[in-house]
Amino acid sequence: MQTSAKIGILVLIVIFLIPAVAAEDATEWYTKAQNAVANGDYTDALTYYNNAIALNPTYDTAYAGDAAALNALGQYSSALTAANQALAIRSSPTALGAQADALFYLGQYNDAIGAYVNYTAIVTNQANAYCNLAYSYVQVNDSAQALTTYSQCTNLDPSDPLIWNQIGLLDMSIGRNTDALNAFNKATSLTTTNAEIWNNKGEALAALGQYQDAISCFNSALSLNPIYTLAQENKAAARGKGQVVNITGTPTPTIGPWYLGGVAPTSVTTTPVTVINATVTESQPVQTNLITETATKSPVATRTTYSPLSPFAALAGLAAAAVVLAATGKR
Repeated sequence: MQTSAKIGILVLIVIFLIPAVAAEDATEWYTKAQNAVANGDYTDALTYYNNAIALNPTYDTAYAGDAAALNALGQYSSALTAANQALAIRSSPTALGAQADALFYLGQYNDAIGAYVNYTAIVTNQANAYCNLAYSYVQVNDSAQALTTYSQCTNLDPSDPLIWNQIGLLDMSIGRNTDALNAFNKATSLTTTNAEIWNNKGEALAALGQYQDAISCFNSALSLNPIYTLAQENKAAARGKGQVVNITGTPTPTIGPWYLGGVAPTSVTTTPVTVINATVTESQPVQTNLITETATKSPVATRTTYSPLSPFAALAGLAAAAVVLAATGKR
């Protein structure tokens, strides 16, 4: 066999025995990134998006995906940068949504409003976008627009108690206490384990003068969180306002002393008495019952000089007897 033939056979063997390494392009990296996002693996997704961008620096959807993954990881400043890079190449719903979310979580509410308005003009079925937009309106004190946008949010997702809680708080802030109570009622129909919502509902009831119902709500809040200071204070305030006594007619007040235990003591007088101790002599008052005498007092006999048992009277008698006996003996 010729040498050239042998070399050809060896090349074929190498081709079949050594596995081929696939040359991945930007689209393949992007696809891997999307699969990682679907599995909630945002860290790997970032790596794959960056690989795609490295191969194709104008890959706008890779930038947009990168921005969304960064938002999911809480890296909002980097997410905003990536979203802006995507939008500089081409506008897309993903890039608009990522930009709006980044601005919202960075607290840049005025800019977030503009971004969410642009996004919801294209994507109309995302409840979170409307809820975040409504909250942004609240932060810039546009209550009317906030309530309208919250309605769009709850139309898409009526089962989130936290959104109803936010609506209730907004209603209360502008004095719409009945609407606030309706919102809190919906919230507590969806969850009974949120102490804050029970407290807020109690506040709405108290604002409407329904103090007993308010106290029940504050009790529910405290049963979930016994150290909830605000609920404790609200309960005390509601109890104070709720203790109203309705009296008909014109009552005449009766002034009388208050006695411990509610029993008036017997009238007493005090008489000083001397108490002698081994080392100290003190005068202490002793209470004696005062008895009112109603009967006529009996007269008291005048005291004689000597009592019937006086020794002088006895000696006088003996002397008289001796005289009599002596006289008798002389006879």
